Amino acid sequence: MAALGFRLSEIVLCLISFSVMAADKTSGWSGDSFDRYKEYRYCLSVNVIGFVYAGFQAYALAYHLIMRKHVIRHYLRQHFDFFMDQAINLLQLSMDMPLGSCHVVEIACFFGFILQILAYLLLSASSAAATRIDDWQSNWGKDEFTEMTSASVAMAFLAFTAFALSSLLSGYELCTHESA
Repeated sequence: MAALGFRLSEIVLCLISFSVMAADKTSGWSGDSFDRYKEYRYCLSVNVIGFVYAGFQAYALAYHLIMRKHVIRHYLRQHFDFFMDQAINLLQLSMDMPLGSCHVVEIACFFGFILQILAYLLLSASSAAATRIDDWQSNWGKDEFTEMTSASVAMAFLAFTAFALSSLLSGYELCTHESA
């Protein structure tokens, strides 16, 4: 249940963050918009990716809790494992994990790894956007545009925290499941 709570908080925080950022357009002579700055586009993109991923994970977890079945059926598991193995090969070169065989541990490690990547991407995107906001405010002062971007970045930092906690929880579950 705690894992589902973290997933739902990830969904909500990412949704708020990218919604506020996407709505951050001002009228007038400057015509500022989030899409004019790569830092803000990066923050928006990572939050959309985090939202989609957390949504899928929340759905899969809720389905498993209610139906006591996994979303990925057994007959598709080998194909799913193959995809995971290939993704692990591409994304994580240093992890010492048995590749090429079908293990539930590989799936759990992959999702834990994706959680870590999303968490660090959110942190990176938030930091880049926060730097732009600080530069903007030091040069021209605060306005509605910077206040909205600040709110979006704050939600992205909170989403990072939720993803990091989910990652720790999934690692704990993996370790206790293996030792049992």
